[in-house]
Amino acid sequence: MSDALAELRATDRSNQLDDVLALPEQLSDALWRVESARLEPFDAAGGLVVCGMGGSAIGGDLAAVAFGSRLSRPLDTARSYELPSCTLPDRAVLCSSYSGDTEETIACYEAAEALGARRIVATTGGELAAAARRDAVPVIGLPAGLQPRAAVGYLFTVAAEVAALVGAAPGIRTEIDSSAAHLREASDALAELAAALAERLEGSIPVIYGADLTAPVAVRWKTQINENAKLPAFAAELPEADHNEIAGWGGAGEAALSAVFLEDRDQHPRVRQRFELTAKLVEGDSAAVARLETEGESRTERLLWAVMLGDLLSLHLAARRGVDPTPVEVIERLKDQLGSPE
Repeated sequence: MSDALAELRATDRSNQLDDVLALPEQLSDALWRVESARLEPFDAAGGLVVCGMGGSAIGGDLAAVAFGSRLSRPLDTARSYELPSCTLPDRAVLCSSYSGDTEETIACYEAAEALGARRIVATTGGELAAAARRDAVPVIGLPAGLQPRAAVGYLFTVAAEVAALVGAAPGIRTEIDSSAAHLREASDALAELAAALAERLEGSIPVIYGADLTAPVAVRWKTQINENAKLPAFAAELPEADHNEIAGWGGAGEAALSAVFLEDRDQHPRVRQRFELTAKLVEGDSAAVARLETEGESRTERLLWAVMLGDLLSLHLAARRGVDPTPVEVIERLKDQLGSPE
């Protein structure tokens, strides 16, 4: 075990570290769970919509960029009470809710029924599973006992597999298998890199930039830092941020912002140049600047490498602040005040 992992182990009060390190096993188990659901392939001419919130939604975003140009039909993520506008019955709808009680996802499940769209459910149980059983809708069962945000390997794999089953993209099971092996080998090095990055970012508010493959990873980093380290963090995408956000860095010194740039070898050459120039331009107004490039052979390997790095970073930041990464009390208070069943 690396020194960085040992450090996290000593401060881990709720086994979040084990959940992060179990990402390779999640990928393999998720493939088995999709197989066990015995889904019948069908042709969804309009593609796939993944409905979910928070950690239950990120799988759709990650699957879409893992496929990249291999997508033959749309793969969208809906984070709302409603399906995307102009959704037609020829689109498949994957309702993804780890708890099974996410009210927005249940509303989308009902909207898909009214529309006449084919539905698939991924959940541990709850109201969503009960409704699916009642309606004879296929259910991909997820293992209970995790924080929803810690089930990222399951939710990514399920979205990718369902996209292939409905004809929106080719199957990438081989890439998912190789990614599991890659992450097992890289776990110690990822923990050391995360520890070094946490040291650089400590005391600042991170702004994470991504593009193409790393755009949803930047969002994942942001939300993991929010929930695990209980810190503000923000995410943005290049090249769009170069047309507006970059102008705000002139006042960033007052806010102690840091900038993290998540790069990938397959990015457009002009986007790569933008990463380099943007990092230089904000350096003088930032508390710290870090540039990282994903590692791995396939898009899926590089994507999940970056996801695991961000998850470990969030735990290191939590440890440095002396906070337990698991409880999200303010989210629970909000749900109570809304009267939400989740």
